[in-house]
Amino acid sequence: MALPSQDSSQDARNGASCVSAPQSVCYRFDRLGFDQPERTFRLGIMGGTFDPIHIGHLSCAEQARVAFDLDAVVFMPAGTPVFKLNQQVTDAQARLDMCRLATASNPFFDVSPLEVEREGNTYTVDTLCQLRAYYPPNVELYFITGADAVLSIVKWRESERIADLAHLIAVTRPGAHISDAFKSNMAEMTRFDINYLEVPALSISSSMLRRFVREGNSIRYLVTYNVFDYICRHGLYSQAGGGGE
Repeated sequence: MALPSQDSSQDARNGASCVSAPQSVCYRFDRLGFDQPERTFRLGIMGGTFDPIHIGHLSCAEQARVAFDLDAVVFMPAGTPVFKLNQQVTDAQARLDMCRLATASNPFFDVSPLEVEREGNTYTVDTLCQLRAYYPPNVELYFITGADAVLSIVKWRESERIADLAHLIAVTRPGAHISDAFKSNMAEMTRFDINYLEVPALSISSSMLRRFVREGNSIRYLVTYNVFDYICRHGLYSQAGGGGE
């Protein structure tokens, strides 16, 4: 799973970003919370480069949805991920297309072009600010990320604002241990509401899949069939390059 965009010293000096509420977030869940103001909704946000999206991403999102009773999960492909500025990343539209193909059959999933359409480098705090400005107060945001990202959470851009905007779901794989002391320290020293979730071990990464394609190995069943077909038809990853989960 990809890490959230991390801070740079220049960005830290610039202070908080100013982002406006979007006109729309996604197709399926654009009205979430508006028509039932008396009820609390939980919206999961699954960020990443998704280059390409694979069954590990989908399994993680589904496990988080069930474990935390999320009403929906929106996949948010990064537009210009700041932590990969020196790497070649597949065209954003292609990554967006693959996410839509991969999630189409799950009625609890949707894909948002919010980060792809937003100009400039992609930062998690900007996305959460836009989502918070768009959705009514009865929609709670749950940002799903890898547990390894949580280890460096204080380096995220405007991390204290993120703590005010969303709950965190830190996904760990069996064997990826986060100590109780670290969890306790995070609870005492920060305002983050971090929920930890262990998902089945799926030793899959987007970088591994790109390498498989370059080397002529099959990635069938490691991605959904329609994503596999898309990659084949468009000749993605057959050349060296690309970068990102």
